Amino acid sequence: MVQISCLRAAVLLLCILPALVDARIRHYKFNVVEKNVTKLCSTKPTVTVNGQFPGPTVYAREGDTVLVRVVNHVKYNVTVHWHGIRQLRTGWNDGPAYITQCPIPPRQSFVYNFTLTGQRGTLLWHAHILWLRATVHGAIVILPKLGVPYPFPKPDKEDVVVLGEWWNSDVEAVVDQSTKLGLPPNISDSHTINGHTGPLASCPSLQGGADGYRLQVESGKTYLLRIINAALNEELFVKVAGHKLTIVEVDAIYTKPFKTDTILIAPGQTTNALLTANKGSGTYLITVSPFMDVPIPVDNRTTTATVHYSNSSLTTTALTTTKPPPQNATSIATSFLDSLRSLNSLQYPALVPQTVDHSLFFTIGVGVNPCPSCINGTRIVGSINNVSFVMPTVALLQAHYYNVSGVYTTDFPGTPLFSYNYSGPGPKNLQTMNGTRLYQLLYNSTVQIVLQDTGVISPESHPVHLHGFNFFAVGKGLGNYNPASDPAKFNLVDPIERNTIGVPTGGWLAIRFRADNPGVWFMHCHFEVHTTWGLKMAFIVENGNGPHESILPPPKDLPKC
Repeated sequence: MVQISCLRAAVLLLCILPALVDARIRHYKFNVVEKNVTKLCSTKPTVTVNGQFPGPTVYAREGDTVLVRVVNHVKYNVTVHWHGIRQLRTGWNDGPAYITQCPIPPRQSFVYNFTLTGQRGTLLWHAHILWLRATVHGAIVILPKLGVPYPFPKPDKEDVVVLGEWWNSDVEAVVDQSTKLGLPPNISDSHTINGHTGPLASCPSLQGGADGYRLQVESGKTYLLRIINAALNEELFVKVAGHKLTIVEVDAIYTKPFKTDTILIAPGQTTNALLTANKGSGTYLITVSPFMDVPIPVDNRTTTATVHYSNSSLTTTALTTTKPPPQNATSIATSFLDSLRSLNSLQYPALVPQTVDHSLFFTIGVGVNPCPSCINGTRIVGSINNVSFVMPTVALLQAHYYNVSGVYTTDFPGTPLFSYNYSGPGPKNLQTMNGTRLYQLLYNSTVQIVLQDTGVISPESHPVHLHGFNFFAVGKGLGNYNPASDPAKFNLVDPIERNTIGVPTGGWLAIRFRADNPGVWFMHCHFEVHTTWGLKMAFIVENGNGPHESILPPPKDLPKC
């Protein structure tokens, strides 16, 4: 009997063991396919993941390893970027095409493999080639380790809210036409909330009823809204009629909680907000509208959803409405951004670099280059320090790892090549230089970058995203940065920590980070139009001492160029 019991126990253990081993490995399969999206008024085939728009949410816990097999069934080359994931020593899995990997060709696949080290919260994934991220995007939800509570009251329920943009026409055709003409591309036809345009948009929702997306709530309960801006080119305001929102996290970083009635969220950013259903009943409007404080064309349509109390009738309950902020509501945007502070607790400290090894000054904006084939004989381009980035045909990380010559140079300028009144009228010569130029950093060195907006054509806010790192926004201001006086006003105690941040229109922003992640790391404006125009660059972070401070070897199934 003892032997049988032991045998049964051994069999049981063998049955349980795979589950125990795999409990911290999350497997996903992404089939990139074309599908008609039925909840939008369009019959065009749309590139999606698993036929979903937005795509599936990736759920994991801090410390988990995530494996995502991406299979390309469409005519385009494809990559997926895990936006905000640190990718410690695993830059091969970061995703930007021709930066850390060659793209996945049609009818081929690649397994992204990364570990979620020291991160928890809401992030996003999206395509990082062409303009495919218009419809190829979704949420990443990283839960805390088991037994570790949130540093804020536990919500009764959590909901993912993905904001996007929709073009009724083929997005790639829109981009191709603008490139040939040398002009800005057509703006989107609608904003979306979880794939719905809402009844106030020009293209009414065809699925989910007249109210579009509906958030069901029960009176007295609290809901954690994981809000993601997956739009291509629009900073967005978010409001909920009759309710305040408590901000507790941005870009997977806990914040000092504060209440607001309006959220500002740029492309690539995430915001976690607590909504307490403190009304007895009713239906309340959610508005999503653009922010642009200079006269540059944007999709100015407001899309909507509703918060609906479960004890209210869908047909007879009156809708409580709210007006979205004006498109140029700079004061509302500034008030929200100024309220953001890192939690900076014992458990979640703000490790702001107090000294700086590399002090860089980057001007960002647009210029005009000659283009004989374009409609006006010129083409609008983006640049950093007057360098418009040229995408290579070999992945930069591959060229760095294998010492392939001729792919890039390491002479990216750390300061502008010539000085002018950056926040004033542009210089007479609007032309930029082209090149695949990178900036080298020693492992574990500390970096400060002052990002200065320029008014060469027009000043504009630029949401800048740095791959491979979080950074601290230690200072900002309007006009030109003053290196003699402005550093004295820096916040080196609890500045907000992010992976994507907007540079103020006609102003500057100072960020700091520690280069503790070896590899090649992209930095670019997250307005897709500006990235397309060349407003991007990359850092090389050299290996440190020993294997634990060095890039891991490339995966065997890494796509080839």
